Formats: sequence, structure tokens, C-alpha cells
Amino acid sequence: MLRRKPTRLELKLDDIEEFESIRKDLESCKKQREDVDVVGATDGEGAISLSNDHKSREQMINDRIGYKPQPKPNNRSSQFGSFEF
Repeated sequence: MLRRKPTRLELKLDDIEEFESIRKDLESCKKQREDVDVVGATDGEGAISLSNDHKSREQMINDRIGYKPQPKPNNRSSQFGSFEF
């Protein structure tokens, strides 16, 4: 393996400004989500909204990874095939 001198990285003013703007956007989104969660919990709809969020979150994950669940049939012929005795 060849050894070389470490590469020098320079932090520019544009990079710092971009980082700060992205951080502020993320903090504002997080604050909005917390506000929505607090309002939903005080209205008594927290349990309902959590179940809907859970389903939508599960669906989003399935869509992202390409998983399409198929319902399983509950009859014996589908489980064991069609055997004839």
C-alpha cells in the first residue's frame, strides 16, 4: 500500500452558510412536527393519528424497498397443494 501525505481540506464561507441554512430548515421542520404532535395529543385524537401514521409509515417503507405484501390464502389446498389419496 502506498503512503501519501494527508490531503488538506479547506472550509469555505459558502460551505458554512449552506450548513447553517440546512440546519435551520431541519430545526423548523422538527419544531412544526412537535407542535402538530402536541396539538393532536391534546385533542384526544392522538391514538387514532398514531395508528394512521404507523400504517402510512409502514406503507412508505414498503414502497421505498419495493416490498408488495400479498395476502395469504387460508384454505388447505393452498397450504398443502392438491394431493389426492
